[in-house]
Amino acid sequence: MKSLVYTAPGVAEVLDRDRPAPGPSEVLVQMVTVGICHSDFDLLAGNYVLPLEFPLVPGHEWHGRVAEIGSAVTTFAVGDRVVGECSVAADEHFGFTHDGALAEYFTVPAAWLHRIPDTIDDTVAALIEPFIVAYGATREFDGGDVVAILGAGPIGLLATASASAKGARTIVVEPDAGRRELAGKLGAEDVVDPLAGDATEQVLELTGGRGATGVVECSGNTAAQASALTMAAYHAQLNYVGINVGGIAQAELGLIMGKELRIRGCMGSFGTSWDATIRFVERLPVDLSALVSKRFALTDSLAALEAAKDRNNIKVHIHNPAL
Repeated sequence: MKSLVYTAPGVAEVLDRDRPAPGPSEVLVQMVTVGICHSDFDLLAGNYVLPLEFPLVPGHEWHGRVAEIGSAVTTFAVGDRVVGECSVAADEHFGFTHDGALAEYFTVPAAWLHRIPDTIDDTVAALIEPFIVAYGATREFDGGDVVAILGAGPIGLLATASASAKGARTIVVEPDAGRRELAGKLGAEDVVDPLAGDATEQVLELTGGRGATGVVECSGNTAAQASALTMAAYHAQLNYVGINVGGIAQAELGLIMGKELRIRGCMGSFGTSWDATIRFVERLPVDLSALVSKRFALTDSLAALEAAKDRNNIKVHIHNPAL
């Protein structure tokens, strides 16, 4: 079977490998669709928050079908459409410390899987894993909130869809015009170009000087992370989800006390219900597949990796052409 394999730091290859067999508590999954995440490039570079061992199969944003079940598995049946968790434990991440989904067939512990309804198509199904990050990062907000979302990458756009569907007024801060336009299609009521003027001043103007009652920082940009404090309203909830390792910026830290801000860091899907997220996705009023810019067959995975480096492509998917 074909697999995308990171054979060493900086080296990716499409290889023929033996089809695995599931252990007693595992499920053999046939790959349908897998999304490429920025962290897949960190993994390829050998740079991750957990220890890595090569060779390794990447892929943690995925949808597949059950092809075989282990002898002790009673919760799934052959043919079930499933998605799987990535951050399954503090020291165990699927697609990082465990071979991932970029193979025609792969094994997953049954406890990490969730069945999805036929009302969710294959493309959106492969967006559920990143959506649960955005869903968790917007869990405090409802129709009484004005939420500023900083950065309209995949997580920022999914957070826009999530917060907007919960009734919040969303303001998206993003320098790229195409991504601002897509944010509007996903529910943003206002968009802000930080290159056209100070982002905080624009958010304050849009909110009548009050500021945002919620801020979701999705860019990982140090300046944006600092600006979350200045554009926040009194008693606002600030959720930081954008990855930034070692970044340093000047920030008005006194605002944390002065505005009595609540700040939360969001890492993966910890503490968020997968079943609730899947039900939420099923009822979303917008089409999340608009995020997917390009699709490639598994045999063209190296071209897919190159396409995913292009900022013009928001999300790149790899699919199994046999399905």
